[in-house]
Amino acid sequence: MVSDDSTLQSGGQGSFLSRGTAEALNSVVEFLRTIVEWAGKVSSLLFVPLVLFTVFDVVLRKTGKFQIDIIEAAGPFGVMFQSTLLQEMQWHVHTALFAMVLGYGYINNTHVRVDLVRESLAFRKKAWTEMIGCTIFLIPFALVLIYFASIFAYDSWAIGEVSASLVGLSNRWIIKTILVIGLVVALLAGISVWLQSFVILFGPRDLRYPLMTLEWPEEEGDRMEGKERLKVDLDKSIDEELEEKTKKVLGGNS
Repeated sequence: MVSDDSTLQSGGQGSFLSRGTAEALNSVVEFLRTIVEWAGKVSSLLFVPLVLFTVFDVVLRKTGKFQIDIIEAAGPFGVMFQSTLLQEMQWHVHTALFAMVLGYGYINNTHVRVDLVRESLAFRKKAWTEMIGCTIFLIPFALVLIYFASIFAYDSWAIGEVSASLVGLSNRWIIKTILVIGLVVALLAGISVWLQSFVILFGPRDLRYPLMTLEWPEEEGDRMEGKERLKVDLDKSIDEELEEKTKKVLGGNS
C-alpha cells in the first residue's frame, strides 16, 4: 500500500468530519446515486426502440416502390412509414438515451478516462483529483449547460417549434426538455461523487462504504471500473467454474 494510504486503518480520530456527519453525507450520496441509477437503468430501455426504428427504416427503404404503396394504403397513418419521420425518431431516441445515461456512466466509472496520470496516483490523491475535477469542471459546466439548455427548451415550447421537414416530428420542445433532464441527472451524479470524495478526504479513515469512481486500496486489483474482476481457477474445468459462479449469483439455488 502506498505511503499516504498507510493511515487508512488508523480509526476516525482527528478527522475533520465526525462519524455521524460522515454517515449522514453518505446517506445523501446513496440517495443521489439511487436517483441516477434509476434514471440510467430505465433510460437504457430506449435502446430497444432505437434498434427497432433503425431496422424498420432500413428494411422499408430497401423495398423501393413497396414503401410508397404502404404509405398510400395506410391513409392518414401513412406518415408513420416515411423515412424522414423514422430517421427523426432515431435521432430523438438516441439523444434521450445518450443524455439520460451520462450520470449513470459516471457514478459507475464506465465513462471514458485518460488514465495516464490518475492510475499511478495514491488513493487519497485520486480522491483529491476527483473532487477538484467535479469542483472546477463537471459541476460548473453542467450548471452552464442546464441554464442554456433550459432556455433552448423553453423557446422551443414558446414558438411551437416543429421539424423543418413537412413530414417530420412536431413538439421539438419535448426532446429538448429531456436533454435538460439528462443534464440535471449528470449534475446529481457529479454532486454525489463530490460529496463522497469529500467524506473520503475529511471523514473517519476507517469508515467503509460503496465507492463510485474510486476503489478502496485493499480492493485494488480485485475490481475494474467499479466491477468485480472475474477470477478464474485454472485447476477447474470451464463447466465447474461456470457452475460455481452460477450458484454464487443465484445464492446456491441453482
